[in-house]
Amino acid sequence: MYTSFLYHAFGVREQECSCVRYEDNSIVLKLQTRKDKLCCSVCKSKNYIRSGVQIRRVRSVPIGSKQVILEIKVQRLACKDCQSIRQEHIHFVTGKRAYSNRLARLVVELSRVGTIKDVAHHLHLSWDTVKDIQKRYLYRNYNTPDISQVRHIGIDEFAVAKGHIYKTIVVDLETGRVIYIGDGKGRGVLDEFWKKVTKAGIQIEAVATDLSPAFIVAVTTNLPKATLVFDHFHVVKLMNDALDEIRRGIYREEKDLNKRKVIKGTRWLLLCNGKDIFDNKYKSRLDNALNMNEPLMKAYYLKESLREIWTQVNKEQAAEVLDKWIEQAYEAKIPKLTTMANTLKAHKWGILAWYDYHISTAKLEGINNKIKTMKRQAYGYRDQKFFELKILAMHEKNYAFFG
Repeated sequence: MYTSFLYHAFGVREQECSCVRYEDNSIVLKLQTRKDKLCCSVCKSKNYIRSGVQIRRVRSVPIGSKQVILEIKVQRLACKDCQSIRQEHIHFVTGKRAYSNRLARLVVELSRVGTIKDVAHHLHLSWDTVKDIQKRYLYRNYNTPDISQVRHIGIDEFAVAKGHIYKTIVVDLETGRVIYIGDGKGRGVLDEFWKKVTKAGIQIEAVATDLSPAFIVAVTTNLPKATLVFDHFHVVKLMNDALDEIRRGIYREEKDLNKRKVIKGTRWLLLCNGKDIFDNKYKSRLDNALNMNEPLMKAYYLKESLREIWTQVNKEQAAEVLDKWIEQAYEAKIPKLTTMANTLKAHKWGILAWYDYHISTAKLEGINNKIKTMKRQAYGYRDQKFFELKILAMHEKNYAFFG
């Protein structure tokens, strides 16, 4: 068989084929290393004595629908120069694996368009073998992300499973890459990441997070020169939660059945952006609910005006709007609004930092949604390391490994 065919089809370049046979619906190629290529696997010396032989069978890429098995005669060599007794090195297979490097590459390519189960069925491999090939590829290419050019990062957590099991991710906001994954969501979960930052000698300029005390302490302690920006979507969400709790309290306390009917079912109308309500029926229903209850009306209009903090021309005007909002919240004398005003007052510096760096955790929310989709497609992951590697590779456009 031509050596060029062996190389281009199976990645074999130092062996020659002495025989081809058909066995159990498979094509078996009998190979042995050419004499001019045989050498000591330690020192590459050709001064050796043959000390036995072993037959090794390795799966390779199929020909059509037929499996291909490379049956190679592996020589055991006793080197006279380095005194080692080793088997010859087989270049087209790694270690003691039962599949060739060319087959592993084919598995990786097919994994971009199909599930592990699909690839295993198509190539007549076991599910564990395909998953092992994927994991090795991901580990080799994505296990240690390059953070040398990172300047702006976002930090957020996501739920791994029910029962308050979380992981924390750090994302490069300029490229959208996940550069670190930690177990849990406490302050110490980022300790390893800070060590990597120090070792790489990089200067992170800005960090976007929610209002989590653990993240605030971790960032201010380990990155004292970085600007901490509180994500405005999380701030708005806090206000939405406060408004919803006020609505629930009013509904519980209301004795008039007619008024309860008006308030019931208005959650979506209260929480959505007022400018998005074009239907007159919905608008009149919202107006009726607000007109019959002053606390609800105050909370709603404060919710609507909260977004104006991030629409100002400069930071100074935004600070004035924020101070005015806090003052109005206090004047409302509603406990939930007072708590919200206290929260904004305490985090004012991080909220206004958005005018220094226009960053948010929006990319992280998108990544969290992709992670949820990936988990559903795979019906969960038993191997957490494999799960983390897939997350680290998620930013690649042509990467589509499924469960």
